[in-house]
Amino acid sequence: MVSSRCKMAVKEELKKLDLHFIIAELGVVDIMENISSKQREQIRIGLFKSGLELIDDKKAQLIERVKKEIVDLVYHPNEETKANTSDYLSEKLGYKYTYMSNLFTEVQGTTIEKFIISHKIERAKEMILYDEFNLTEIAWKLRYSSVAHLSNQFKKTTGLSPSHFKMLKVKKREAIEEVDKEEYTVDALRNFIQE
Repeated sequence: MVSSRCKMAVKEELKKLDLHFIIAELGVVDIMENISSKQREQIRIGLFKSGLELIDDKKAQLIERVKKEIVDLVYHPNEETKANTSDYLSEKLGYKYTYMSNLFTEVQGTTIEKFIISHKIERAKEMILYDEFNLTEIAWKLRYSSVAHLSNQFKKTTGLSPSHFKMLKVKKREAIEEVDKEEYTVDALRNFIQE
């Protein structure tokens, strides 16, 4: 439940069954009534039609909570969150990191660390593309120990250095501008020929 569209789909399904609920946090809904297995199945089918999935397995819920915390940590960094990620997740979710890490790897097929790195690199790419910050600021915001550390991880993940990635963006923009010029020239020629 990461978008307003998702939240609306969940609300609609629960309202169809006249259930009272509170959307507690991203991906979590508290239903006030006890629901029957038939109601649960109706919710599951309705959500599936909207491209969503009902997660009622405790382990799957924990994995989704881990993912949510990581995404929040990457996209909405908090000044107070300077502890290492394993301590942060353990404290926030109330489980030993080893348990969460093993479960995450077993179910997701990747480690929590790789999941974090992939999200940090995607966020770095966004920041580079939108010229939000320079590389030093990006490294600091994403909690890298140095620009070199960010650059090394960026290159290892994408195959490009951050500066080369940024140059590709500039070249792509230039190419698009050239296409516009060419289309204008073709349109101008068509108008000239028709006159």
